[in-house]
Amino acid sequence: MQTTELVRWKKLGKQITVLTAWDAISSSIVEAAGADIVLVGDSLGMVVLGHETTLPVTLDQMLHHTKAVCRGFSKPVSEQPLLVCDLPFLSYQCGEDKAVEAAGTLLKNSSASGVKLEGAAAETINIIKRLARIGIPVMGHLGLTPQSVRQLGYKSQARDKESQEKLFNDSKILQESGCFAIVLEHIPGEIASRLKKHLDIPVIGIGAGNDCDGQVRVTADILGLSIEQPPFAKPLFAGRELCIDILKKWIKSTNLNQENPTIKTSESKSDY
Repeated sequence: MQTTELVRWKKLGKQITVLTAWDAISSSIVEAAGADIVLVGDSLGMVVLGHETTLPVTLDQMLHHTKAVCRGFSKPVSEQPLLVCDLPFLSYQCGEDKAVEAAGTLLKNSSASGVKLEGAAAETINIIKRLARIGIPVMGHLGLTPQSVRQLGYKSQARDKESQEKLFNDSKILQESGCFAIVLEHIPGEIASRLKKHLDIPVIGIGAGNDCDGQVRVTADILGLSIEQPPFAKPLFAGRELCIDILKKWIKSTNLNQENPTIKTSESKSDY
């Protein structure tokens, strides 16, 4: 799927589904589930690598996990989900040349179709424009931007009139700079709904109400695998508890067989 297809979907009112993946197993699952877009998010720093924030994630780590995600897809390339990869902290904030090199590294060495970066600072806008000019699709990200956690924390954004006006202006600038879609995170639903009507490109929400052009979720959060769930991303399944319960049963069964070696769970028959 091409990024340009998403604008057509918005016009048709077709919802866009985005799920994260971080390795071959997770990508094979979200592909089989039918996700339209698979995001290799720097949230893997917290979900997979155990960091408290996304800040420690490196470009090498993002490339490593993106390659693994690519290997997990089984459908023909033309039928695979659109693959987007986050540019990690300080891979694009230190100058346009470094940003182009980082984005190019991800696209040259994987089947990723685009990159996602956060914010709408003047320097970031210049980078988005340059990436768009050389043919690297960019997804924007406004609202709660995790790479700004030291400045903003993880609290809801755009709660007052001034910050809401800034969000509207920033979203328009991102669109004009060449972004093919924008993620809005942890903002009031009514603001996201207005932005959806305000923009020609798709608005993808997470913790931004249901009236968006699409929704993105961290797969581990939906499956209830995360130790700490975001308040705006409720699990649909008690995956962590279920996995622990199943593994406990296996361990108990294994220990029982060791304590009672005469108990045979099955007889193996020779073919000879």
